[in-house]
Amino acid sequence: MIDKVLIPIEIGLTAAIVSFDGNEPLILTAPGGDGEKLAGLPFGPFDAVTHRTFEIGLRAWVQEQTGLRLGYAEQLYTFGDRGRHAQRGDTDAHVASVGYLALTRAADNTSKPQVAGATFEPWYRYFPWEDWREERPALIEKDILPALRDWAAQSETSNAERALARGDRVRLYFGIDGAHWDEERVLDRYELLYEAGLIEESRRDGRPAALARDVLPPLGIAMRFDHRRILATAIARLRAKLKYRPVVFELLPSEFTLTDLQRTVEAISGRHLHKQNFRRLVDAGALVEPTGEMSTQTGGRPAALFRFRREVLQERPAPGLRVRGRR
Repeated sequence: MIDKVLIPIEIGLTAAIVSFDGNEPLILTAPGGDGEKLAGLPFGPFDAVTHRTFEIGLRAWVQEQTGLRLGYAEQLYTFGDRGRHAQRGDTDAHVASVGYLALTRAADNTSKPQVAGATFEPWYRYFPWEDWREERPALIEKDILPALRDWAAQSETSNAERALARGDRVRLYFGIDGAHWDEERVLDRYELLYEAGLIEESRRDGRPAALARDVLPPLGIAMRFDHRRILATAIARLRAKLKYRPVVFELLPSEFTLTDLQRTVEAISGRHLHKQNFRRLVDAGALVEPTGEMSTQTGGRPAALFRFRREVLQERPAPGLRVRGRR
């Protein structure tokens, strides 16, 4: 009879804390511990005695460790594999992490994060293929698609149980051969790159497709554990939320110009938006109202200031900005 080793399970809370500044969506990163070189998302333990709910625990340790005040927060998913799995002979606790998406205004946080080494970083450093604001990222055609097409052409006998073949997933997720680019498929694209062995986390986790490659393409900055997967989940959720919830106003100051609003939506969605179409969409949605004041900090002509019109929350069930990009 083989003796079974019981490995304790711990529950932690991992936060994808998003802010916005300088026309860039930012994510709070924290340094690794115990010699870990890679940065990751802030992580804190859940204390079942002190904290009645996961969200209370999240807000408590974020305030304590970073000094940041969170606005909107929602639970994403529970992460317990990929980069966390226990190996034979392990006796340390296996950590299952409840992931959260949290938003904070840059103006609400007058001090820098208090954890040594913690900093807000542009999230497109981790997902450079997701930023289409200027143009289609060149690395998609140069580095990603050739490798994915080669991988898709290989035998799929081990993937026969999947509803979509490899080639179909490449076409749908990356918007090629007649398919359109869907900005909400952030996690699908990341998972595809991981499965094909094209990112560092795949090699670190011992995936055969990655180990078989001599060189990996430069596809963004790796994060510790499965934190880049958690961040992909958070970005996908926020991009979807823009269309049916007014979450974008959690990232803006209380008064803003329509240009500020458009740039924030563009930065999060990764898409360039037609100015007049966007403003018609805002007007039709009745999401904002003029303050009667003007901003002189635009670098040009003064612009009217607006604020979020909270009454819209009572007027319809899904007040958001159903934007469409020009590509």
